[in-house]
Amino acid sequence: MFNKILFPIDRSREAHEAIAVAIDLVQKYQSQLILLSVVETPDLDAEVLEDPVMQSPDAVDKLLHSAQELFAKRGIKSEIIQREGKPAFTICDVADELNVDLIVMGSRGNGLDLEHVSESVASRTIDLAPCPVLIVP
Repeated sequence: MFNKILFPIDRSREAHEAIAVAIDLVQKYQSQLILLSVVETPDLDAEVLEDPVMQSPDAVDKLLHSAQELFAKRGIKSEIIQREGKPAFTICDVADELNVDLIVMGSRGNGLDLEHVSESVASRTIDLAPCPVLIVP
C-alpha cells in the first residue's frame, strides 16, 4: 500500500515523536523510507527565526545522518535527501518528484490557536501534497 514513505525531519520534539510511527509503517508495509531535511531559506519578513540551526547545511546534514543511524538501529535502511527552500513547498516538491505514497511528519502543535494554524508547515503540506499526509501530534 505504501511503497515509498517520505519522512521530513527537523529538530522539533514533534518530528522526533513521529519517528515511532514512521518505523511502524515502514516495517508493516516493508516500505522504502526517504528522510528529507530542508535547509530553510531566510524569510526576510519574519521577525524571529523559528530555528536558525535549520539554516545551516552542515547542521542539517548531521541531523539527517543521525536520523539515518537511528532508523538503521531498527533494521531500516533509508535514503537521505537535503534540499534548500521553504519547508512545506520543498516537502511537496520532493514527494512529487519521487512519487511517494505517503508523507509522515510531526505537527508543531499550534494547539487551538486557529489564527495561526494555516501558517504551520504541516498545514501547508497537507494543502499542497500530491499524496496522503499523516500528521503525528
